[in-house]
Amino acid sequence: MSFTSEIKQEVSYNDLKNCCARAELSALLQMTSSIRISHREFQLLIKTENPTTARRIRVLLRQVFDINAEQRIYQKSNLRKNYVYEFLITGDARKVLEETGIYTDKGLSSYPLYEIVKKECCARAYIAGCFLAYGACNTPGTSNYHLEITTVDEASAAFLLRTLKRFNIIAKTMKRRGRDVVYLKKADTISDFLRLIGAHEALMNFENNRISRDFKNSYTRLDNCEIANEEKSIRAAHKQLAVIEELEKDPHFKPDEKLREVIALRKAYPEDSLSEMAAHYEATYFKRISRSGLKHRLDRLAAMADK
Repeated sequence: MSFTSEIKQEVSYNDLKNCCARAELSALLQMTSSIRISHREFQLLIKTENPTTARRIRVLLRQVFDINAEQRIYQKSNLRKNYVYEFLITGDARKVLEETGIYTDKGLSSYPLYEIVKKECCARAYIAGCFLAYGACNTPGTSNYHLEITTVDEASAAFLLRTLKRFNIIAKTMKRRGRDVVYLKKADTISDFLRLIGAHEALMNFENNRISRDFKNSYTRLDNCEIANEEKSIRAAHKQLAVIEELEKDPHFKPDEKLREVIALRKAYPEDSLSEMAAHYEATYFKRISRSGLKHRLDRLAAMADK
């Protein structure tokens, strides 16, 4: 089962009050239904290819309106051969659309009346319905965080953006194949979204994978940094040894005691860092020296070699 399916399945089992069930159903109808006239009768046709979404629509219709809509399942003839789940509402079609706030004199609206999502709990349910209809989320196993909802049109996308903003979730929109898509790219924002729609198990799964991957990435970066520092120390040590070798070829080279100590130490520990050499210096000569003190003496040797 995909991560998107896990989220939808969890959300579809959430218990809702009647006002919230109406708001969620409003989103589902807005995105999956169409109006048609047959034999002078007003009808509402609902279509979805997701079985979880189809089950949720059936449950909500029964809860809110006590309607058992006519259902038909058929298989597409295209390459994917997906199943399509259809619900047909006849006599109560106008009532359903008017009470879910998405039918006006101009026909099926792109978004519901504000009264449907006025309460915070209803706004959450509406967003959950949008995701059930046409939402998708990348698996938490990938570093490419992405959650999206394909909307009916630009007005529908704008309404969803405003509703998400009420919960401090800032989404963006894009066009894909002529459709308006609302999407989230940040991991923190996706976590907030999953918490908002009541997908708590999916949220835990998402966070566990995210923390594990972030820890692994941080460890890898730290490991790479340590390797880079070690390589830098080795290159510097080899350069210092070359300077010492060049100086010792000169018969006039007469280093003082401090320089002789550093030369002996560098030869004894040819690949150690300055911090490690400082510890060896204290153990060998019973005197303390800082990294900067060691570097100063080694720089003096390099300056003498340059001359």
